[in-house]
Amino acid sequence: MSKKWQTILLLALAELLAMGMWFSASAVTPALTAEWHLSSGDAAWLTMSVQIGFVVGAFLSALFNVADVWHPRYVLALGAIFGAMVNALIAWQATGLALAIPLRFLTGFALAAVYPVGMKIMATWMKEDRGLGLGLLVGALTIGSASPHLIRALGGINDWRPVLYVASALAFIAGLIVWRFGELGPFRTAPAPFRWRYIGEALSDRGVRLANFGYLGHQWELYAMWTWIPLFLLESYRQAGSTTWLGQNPERNAALVAFAVIGIGGLGSLLAGLVADRWGRTRITILSMVVSGACAVVIGFFYGHNPILVTLIALVWGFAIVADSAQFSTAVSELSVREYMGTALTMQTSLGFLLTLASIRLIPVLVGLIGWQWSFAVLAFGPMFGVWAMRALQQSPSALQLAGGRG
Repeated sequence: MSKKWQTILLLALAELLAMGMWFSASAVTPALTAEWHLSSGDAAWLTMSVQIGFVVGAFLSALFNVADVWHPRYVLALGAIFGAMVNALIAWQATGLALAIPLRFLTGFALAAVYPVGMKIMATWMKEDRGLGLGLLVGALTIGSASPHLIRALGGINDWRPVLYVASALAFIAGLIVWRFGELGPFRTAPAPFRWRYIGEALSDRGVRLANFGYLGHQWELYAMWTWIPLFLLESYRQAGSTTWLGQNPERNAALVAFAVIGIGGLGSLLAGLVADRWGRTRITILSMVVSGACAVVIGFFYGHNPILVTLIALVWGFAIVADSAQFSTAVSELSVREYMGTALTMQTSLGFLLTLASIRLIPVLVGLIGWQWSFAVLAFGPMFGVWAMRALQQSPSALQLAGGRG
């Protein structure tokens, strides 16, 4: 195996192992709700605090140009190891949200050194096949994000602490892998730092603005779905009386299927990465958002009914919802002038993850008002807005800058 692919595959493995921290506490929400007497709003903060920590970490990293001042492999490795330590502290010491929320914030802060920096290292190894490389990395991130649900299904239904300990141990191993093997490739570029003075220029560029609008629509849907689909599945299976489906109880069913639903997005991301460079980024993002938005609306009609049909719709949703994820940042990097590329990418990430706070918090409010049947439908507004933005970008002169002129 070539040095290039050895490094890329090990980097993807490390990202997969580290990203389990993101939803490690969210995956055990039913157990934490029972033990800590949480409301649905309280439970939402188990994910929202990670989102806030990630935004703060990503913004500060860009502001101080951390991954260019220090070698990216060490930034990523230390982020994974620090995240593993604070995530494990939740299982070891937390008895309620008073300690869990700050530790989840720090976990998100640490993940800001894992996700974006991994993208940076990957980009130094890829040029013509960058879409494939980023698709592979996002696929690994997606499967990693799903992994706590598998860990829970295999042994954490009755006790939530092993899920966090295992996720933390895997993240620690990820840090060691990157420390040893996370070398930069030959396609290194000059730093693209964040600069306050470039915000206006980034916002005034219509192509960049439309790509960011598409990303915001994508983010409105993605993390709210990932956060709440496990509980939706659990309640739907209980309503359907599917206690013997897959030969297990509803909680185990829901955990296994949640892993599959989120994890299958890794395949979607990889396939999208393979074809986006050939078919065009706008086509891939539009198709993905049309399918995912339709699933957000349709799945509620089958809530509490045939569990196999609910599962199939959820799997299609999981496949489509993340397939376009890497294409938005790639589009902004292609559309941005070199001087403000770093600023544009930082703005995209920060605004996108801040928006997820609203949709994550909105879902349990809607469930209390109108039930699970219709609550996910509100997520379809994100893809609708995103499709409009990417269609406008597709028809604009800026499309010639995307995917070698393919749009």
